[in-house]
Amino acid sequence: MFSDKTKATDTEWKIKTFKQGKKNIVDFIIEFKALAMKTDTDKLHVIFLLKKNVWADIIKIILRYPPIAAPESLKEWKMAITLVRQGYESTKECHDYWTDKETTYGG
Repeated sequence: MFSDKTKATDTEWKIKTFKQGKKNIVDFIIEFKALAMKTDTDKLHVIFLLKKNVWADIIKIILRYPPIAAPESLKEWKMAITLVRQGYESTKECHDYWTDKETTYGG
């Protein structure tokens, strides 16, 4: 029983400190979901942690959605985050180019 509590506590700590950083958004969402399934944390807190640990710029964009389009459930938040991030990546690819010295410049 003690080891189950220890595992739960470790998982709670991991999900609270699990940041997106440079991770691909899809990989981050998959890993975050796996951690969330192992915790006893309620869904509202999991949504809070997801919003806290994803890039702040992504969350700022989503928070500008009109109220009718704003995500509410964990599934909706994961989808919105993924779409915003993928949109950002496709826009960035259109504006960046490589020089012969492999330096990237935005255009």
